[in-house]
Amino acid sequence: MTRSPANLPPANLPPAILFDLDDTLITAHPDPRGAWRRAIDTLAERPEGLDPHGAADAIHQAARWFWSDPARHREGRLNIAVARRNIVTRGLESAGFTDSDYIERLSDHFEVMRTAETALFPDAVDTLVALAERGVRLGLITNGAAEPQRAKIERFDLERHFVHVQIEGEMGFGKPEEQAYAHALASLGTSVEDTWIVGDNLDWEVVVPQRLGFHAIWRDPVGKGLPAGHPAKPDRIITRLAELVEG
Repeated sequence: MTRSPANLPPANLPPAILFDLDDTLITAHPDPRGAWRRAIDTLAERPEGLDPHGAADAIHQAARWFWSDPARHREGRLNIAVARRNIVTRGLESAGFTDSDYIERLSDHFEVMRTAETALFPDAVDTLVALAERGVRLGLITNGAAEPQRAKIERFDLERHFVHVQIEGEMGFGKPEEQAYAHALASLGTSVEDTWIVGDNLDWEVVVPQRLGFHAIWRDPVGKGLPAGHPAKPDRIITRLAELVEG
């Protein structure tokens, strides 16, 4: 991409940045196990003998198992309602409960609660505006089904900040498929050498992008640090989005 010196961003910023959406610009909750506990606590008529702590832990463990497999992950994120019911079923069955009516009600209740609690990170919009004002071209690249991901983008009026918005369910491909990154770059009119990528998933926004030549920034909003033994070595780690414009 050719740009005149007058149009280049400041020296500490690239010509373009690709952002992830979930847990990068917006968040529902940083503690999934705690969220399941609250969902169980606030849903009426739970099965007799069900321990909220034990059930929440069992569902959390089932979720970790479900999302750990790339094939299940892709199928699940494209139909999150079915995936959540499968997770709740597996979790509660491991705890000795098979009430299908309760499983369905809890799954639906969790989705309503999660949607209500989803919010922008406090510095998200200010950071996007500041980057655009500095001449950085911004892209949004998110995995997941078309309807719920598009609804989040519209709910928080995010599309206006981006030159390109890319949703897996609308395109038919997503991270970590190389096609997803290539399409985003082409749509932004930039090159991998001139583009940063920012996100919370170490595989999708660090390992694979670095292999392709991106400068990869890991978003660690709760400051938990890199998981022990993970091979990822981000070029940079940020806890706040505003760090991108603070130098």
